Amino acid sequence: MSPDDVLREDHLLNFLANARRPASIREIASGLSLRHSGRRALGGLLSRLKRQRVVEEVRGGRYRLAGERSQPRAAAKSNFRSGAPPTSATRDSNLLAGRLVAHRDGYGFVVPDSPRTDLDGDLFIPPDQLGDAMHGDRVIARIERRDTRRGQPGGSPVRAEGRVVRVLDRAHPTVVGLFHYGHRSNFVIPYESRIRHEIVIPLGEELTPQLAAKHKVKKYPAAESVRLPELEGAVVNVEVIRFPQTGVPASGRIVEILGKPGEFGLDVEILIRKHHLPHQFSDDVLAQAREAARPVGNTERQGRRDFRHLPIVTIDGETARDFDDAVYVEKRPDGWHLQVHIADVAHYVRRDSPLDREARLRGTSVYFPDRAVPMLPEELSNGICSLNPQEDRLVMSVLLELDQQGEIKDAEFTPGVIRSAERMTYTAVNQVIEGDAVATSRYAALAPRFREMRDLALILNARRTRRGSMDFDLPERVLTFDAEGQMTGIIRSERNIAHRLIEEFMLAANQAVANYLELRGIASLHRVHEKPDPKKVLEFEELAHAFGYSLGIPGLSERRIAVRHGRVAPAAHARRGAGARERPMVVTLPSSENFQIRPQHYQRLTQKIAGKPEERILSYLMLRSLKQARYTGEPLGHFALAFDQYTHFTSPIRRYPDLVVHRVLKWALAHPDARSGESSRSKDGGSAEPGPYTRGELAAIAVETSEAERRADAAERELMDWKTAQFMEQHLGDEYEALIISVQKFGFFVELMEIFVEGLVPINRLEEETGAHCLYRERDHAIVCGRGGHVRTWKLGDRARVRADRIDPIRRRVEFALAK
Repeated sequence: MSPDDVLREDHLLNFLANARRPASIREIASGLSLRHSGRRALGGLLSRLKRQRVVEEVRGGRYRLAGERSQPRAAAKSNFRSGAPPTSATRDSNLLAGRLVAHRDGYGFVVPDSPRTDLDGDLFIPPDQLGDAMHGDRVIARIERRDTRRGQPGGSPVRAEGRVVRVLDRAHPTVVGLFHYGHRSNFVIPYESRIRHEIVIPLGEELTPQLAAKHKVKKYPAAESVRLPELEGAVVNVEVIRFPQTGVPASGRIVEILGKPGEFGLDVEILIRKHHLPHQFSDDVLAQAREAARPVGNTERQGRRDFRHLPIVTIDGETARDFDDAVYVEKRPDGWHLQVHIADVAHYVRRDSPLDREARLRGTSVYFPDRAVPMLPEELSNGICSLNPQEDRLVMSVLLELDQQGEIKDAEFTPGVIRSAERMTYTAVNQVIEGDAVATSRYAALAPRFREMRDLALILNARRTRRGSMDFDLPERVLTFDAEGQMTGIIRSERNIAHRLIEEFMLAANQAVANYLELRGIASLHRVHEKPDPKKVLEFEELAHAFGYSLGIPGLSERRIAVRHGRVAPAAHARRGAGARERPMVVTLPSSENFQIRPQHYQRLTQKIAGKPEERILSYLMLRSLKQARYTGEPLGHFALAFDQYTHFTSPIRRYPDLVVHRVLKWALAHPDARSGESSRSKDGGSAEPGPYTRGELAAIAVETSEAERRADAAERELMDWKTAQFMEQHLGDEYEALIISVQKFGFFVELMEIFVEGLVPINRLEEETGAHCLYRERDHAIVCGRGGHVRTWKLGDRARVRADRIDPIRRRVEFALAK
């Protein structure tokens, strides 16, 4: 590494992997030829890798890879065996740390912790190179082969294949699955199909203390002949006591017996444990919650602005139990006055308290159709923090003065106290706005306010539209139940004007808080949505062209690259002549240097397709081309909303980042003279901004809460899939009209028109139905069956009549066949 090189994580990991013994900071800096800025950055990088448990510090201030006990030169030998030229450890960038995402077919990918500009996508790991790693584990992997064949310009990212070198952190301390007695040993088959290993249960370890006491059986020594009927085929949660190692399978002990498959409510219990959702509060957390949940008195009201005289209301769904936000709107001669009041959770959840540590661990509340796993105990989430009607509640208030066009003229932030006048629902507010006589009569005193809210919301929406903000109004699945809790249907969610007005008010409040903190230069959490990847945009553009649409990006710079294994059939007129043959497939990729994509490009297309039959498909494809929003300590902007600054402030009862932002805002109000450059804390020496959190602390919270959000989304989505599969089991053989929403090599996905269910029509079922060979045609994303004059084709956006055929027991996915 030259003195001018930037310190890279992969260089550091490679150095430690090849070091004969733990190395000091001085030795690492010397070995990597670091100078000046590189040496200064080394300490921070080592601290971060320690927090992530990639490296560990041993006696004498020395560092080594986590879990390392000896430092063999295996890495260098492997590089030599692969045919690569010998390189020094300081220049070998073949090691990377990341998360293993396994596939149920046996292979996997390592998603690097830090983006790798030299790799195109994630690192592919063949089945025989996974070693002892399990799905979700954090690992160190070595790149063994890079695809540098034709079509790859010099310096371009390439696809790569590698192997897992070491497991750094296990993702599954417990595994939920089905227990079975065996001839020689008992075992559990995990519900997570990407965990390929069965968990061996040694004799005696299948008995929980409660079960052993119930049947008066001694665990040790275990009686081999004891086989309990309630255990065979039961759903159990297993604590892993030994992970797989060099061919020896994992083993564990049963810690919970959840029930038998099919029992009511068991699916939620399974997914809570499968996704490792914290769901039980400790005694000290509950005790602190009970202590905090005292009625608001004069002491709590001191120093707060009193809004109790105003007709402030909450507006939520019919089944909501925790009310984070309340609103008030007033039309004025020169514009509008908007008040957004958010529960002051930070008043009750003190930093670093047991409550705070538990909330940070959970990161977010998780909502299932018939149950919630809250971030905070009910004494807070549904009690003293919830803005219940006719009760005094402490809030953090955002007061906005807006002109006639919805532009913010002035913003004020203050602690306050409110008394909600009414607990409104979206349905009731919409009925009032639509002029329903019964609803208008019942809420006569509030009806004018609701109409003013509607008018302001439309103005705010028009303001966002002028700036290029996108608005994907895609429906979500909603399950319907009868009085006994049995599912009766799956419908599309509906959004009315009441949903939209709350959404607009929350967006305005979030943006106002973000702008204020950034203007003050105070370090905080940001909700960011980065520009889409150029390749994803071009892929979407190609699909949009099939429907006659385009994003309309002017001067899109492209380069042509040959696709490995890709062939293009000759044109129809050429087939009639001599010498017609397939030609290599070439794709065009945008040049990132000249890539200019703006939210307006997406916004204009959403407006063009609004109300068209293809709106659902193209909206879904547009969303897939965008990146996933996340939390970060840096103000990177929000592409979809077209905001330069954005944060999450309005849901502190159910989102930990919002609670952090509340603390930052309260600190800012308590320190009105603090400005950037006046760091209030120097714990890690790395923050130049004032505020209650350092940049390092915010970065760690951002990563944790982003992961918690993805974990919650995955659990909620999987339960919906399970519930959908259970419902459709009762309707196997029924026929439906469907829309093709995605075409893949293995079949096409459809969305039913009558009920909101998606499923797969596998390509092998198409072959059975048509009696012909079927193939995926990449150039127009179609599946073609037959040849000559007997060809049937299915494309994106086509209609098809399908029959519910089977439920995939592994994926919990509905599969369809063509209706006859």
